[in-house]
Amino acid sequence: MIAARRHSTWWWVGLLLLLFVLVGCAATPAPKGEVPAAPATAAELGQSDVNRMATLGMRANLDSLLSLADKLYRRNPREWRKGGAASREEALERLRVAVDQRQMWPTLQGRRDVAALALALSPEFAADRVAAFIAAMADMLIVAHGGKTEFYLIDGLDAQSLHNAARNVEIAVWMLAQRRDAGGQPLLLADEIGAQGRNLSFEREFGKVVARLDLLAAVSAEKYRRAVVSYVQNLLGGTLLQFLPVRAVTQ
Repeated sequence: MIAARRHSTWWWVGLLLLLFVLVGCAATPAPKGEVPAAPATAAELGQSDVNRMATLGMRANLDSLLSLADKLYRRNPREWRKGGAASREEALERLRVAVDQRQMWPTLQGRRDVAALALALSPEFAADRVAAFIAAMADMLIVAHGGKTEFYLIDGLDAQSLHNAARNVEIAVWMLAQRRDAGGQPLLLADEIGAQGRNLSFEREFGKVVARLDLLAAVSAEKYRRAVVSYVQNLLGGTLLQFLPVRAVTQ
């Protein structure tokens, strides 16, 4: 009897996994103007809603940083040339691989997290500042998320670390705009407001990173309280919040 029940349970689990994979394989890109949805994977079965939100937020933030690297290289072509790359695209690919694999960026002298960020934004830094800045920023974000980029039921997030990371991004953006090198020039050309127009795309992209971090910090801070609330809601929903029949039951 017990063996039969176990066999039946595993059969249903296998069927659910198969259906989940088929749904993921059948997913198609969202038409232009609609919200894109990430393809479903079996790994999601080990993720809570908060885990999934953190995973998607981390991926979006890293993508934002790589997008900012591209924008910064376009406005500061001298930087990618400092790294010995043959083209801007090659420099971006090197940076993407380093961020995805969390490789230590060589010109940061073995520093990680906020120490690396401080070095990349120091006026005397002479190497490729764009790559160093983005690599350090990505490392700081990953450290704030407990050293991970994907999150599952066994993982936890520290709300204060996420909040601090958001403030670090704001501080870094301020430094980028205000600090000058030895020649009195901005460390990197970014946002621009002039007679020929306004270019605030950098500010908007950094703002997205800050907003995602702040939202995840708020959700993480409420995680345990929401777990209790959800339990009570489910308990009440199962007893007190059910609709009652209004028609007589015929025999």
